[in-house]
Amino acid sequence: MLEVSDLHAFYGKSHILHGVNLTVGDGECVSLLGRNGVGRSTTIKAVMGMVDAKGSVKFKGEEIGGLKAYQVAHKGLGYVPENRDIFPTLTVHQNLLLGMKGTKQSGRWSMDDMFRLFPRLQEREHTAAGVLSGGEQQMLTLCRTLMGDPDLVMIDEPTEGLAPKIVELLRELFIEINRRGVSILLVEQKLAIALEISQRLYVMGHGQIVFEGTPEDLRANAAIRKEWLEV
Repeated sequence: MLEVSDLHAFYGKSHILHGVNLTVGDGECVSLLGRNGVGRSTTIKAVMGMVDAKGSVKFKGEEIGGLKAYQVAHKGLGYVPENRDIFPTLTVHQNLLLGMKGTKQSGRWSMDDMFRLFPRLQEREHTAAGVLSGGEQQMLTLCRTLMGDPDLVMIDEPTEGLAPKIVELLRELFIEINRRGVSILLVEQKLAIALEISQRLYVMGHGQIVFEGTPEDLRANAAIRKEWLEV
């Protein structure tokens, strides 16, 4: 579904990504691991058309490199940013409506789905999003993206700084997303979650992919974990 080949990305004159290659299959959950600053977030921003990049990015067989972010989104690729980017003065309900691509709900996800998965959002449905807790804002951001019915969703550091109970809710949501046939590319610090929900994993270091394999492969490779993941 997603094929990234020889991807280079830049912030001004700074060369951040150095020939990244990765794939995400139809209905597959793939995690992108690594320490802070190695280029994981830049990778998915480059795929989304949010940073200067060169190389090939194909989505469902179509080259999307060079498109604007809104054009990429309309192709069916969802993006959940690390900083959440909710609309603070709008209500929870209004934020969710903004995630829809049209005026009619006809995709995999409905407003009722969002409220069933996260009852807390239903309780806060008419509350301004800016007063929600960090965990509630993360739920809202994920659900807003799903309301656009993406075929693949890229999720950047969703569990960072959240309480264990909220992390568990998010883990269950990732499993539900994947169960409905939506592919996932997950940037995550918590190795345990990535190992549990992913079919494959990539590890990044210094702007390049330094490991690709299954969760079992990574569990068995202590050298990779020590050099590129452990603090």
